[in-house]
Amino acid sequence: MKLWNRYLTPGSVEEALGLLRQHGGAARVIAGGTDLLLDIRQGNHPPADVLIDITCIPELGEITQKGDRVTVGAGVTHSAIVRSALLGARATCLVEGCGVVGGPQVRNVATLGGNVAHALPAADGTTSLVALDAEVEIAQGGERRWVPIGAMFKGPGQSLLDPTHDLLLNFRFRLSGAGEATAFTRIMRPQGVALPVLGCAVWVRLESDEQTIEDVRVCVGPVGPVPMRAESVEAVLRGGRFSDDVLNRAVSTARRDLHPRTSKYRATADYRVEMIEVVLRRALPLAVERAQSGEAVPQGIGLQ
Repeated sequence: MKLWNRYLTPGSVEEALGLLRQHGGAARVIAGGTDLLLDIRQGNHPPADVLIDITCIPELGEITQKGDRVTVGAGVTHSAIVRSALLGARATCLVEGCGVVGGPQVRNVATLGGNVAHALPAADGTTSLVALDAEVEIAQGGERRWVPIGAMFKGPGQSLLDPTHDLLLNFRFRLSGAGEATAFTRIMRPQGVALPVLGCAVWVRLESDEQTIEDVRVCVGPVGPVPMRAESVEAVLRGGRFSDDVLNRAVSTARRDLHPRTSKYRATADYRVEMIEVVLRRALPLAVERAQSGEAVPQGIGLQ
């Protein structure tokens, strides 16, 4: 089966956008191709006339720090994220999420931008980006602009971007500072492709007493058509001293308010509701412990 007719490798964002305009909707953007090529092979997308490979654009393959913020190019691979000492120490949940995507071969080519561009609510990198309150730089309608990570998702597999005209360029977010930390964990099906049954990413900031949660962000997914924060859970945690009682109330709130559906590829809704408790009881205490100690060693990297 022929998957494409022409394969182009622009060296800049401007060149890539020019090629998309030139081919008037007949071209598709490709990076790692771990989703797109599979979709074409399975008949979910027709073969592409032209594929425009953005992995040769230097800007999209960089991780750069400026002060307490970091910018991660959309073409950065999951393996590159896992190898980043900066992200491992100060955006630990992203490293932990990217470190359990597929196997080594997939992580070596799959990109963070592709994780978001395909708008799948179960994507591990996306779950962590939501907890990190990331922004996304896109090229759309002749301009470059930053949008909140949540604005990228219109429904399952439905992105803000048109892959025949638009480009996803960069992600940016604030790195964890003193008294802050993140954590990610997931439950997965080990048979065949390691599909996530449920994932959870947490960011916390503690007050000076190192016990009270000043602020918190929690993302559990997939529990809806698009990735989103568990705001009612955050409200229970915010302002309270972290304890078994607070954790129990957060878990009870999550079980009440989060409604995962049954998936024949993942698990039943009832099972996933039970797993909400498991992932919260793993991720929340770990994030708090890291915020207290000021040290973070990513867990579970490459084990799946």
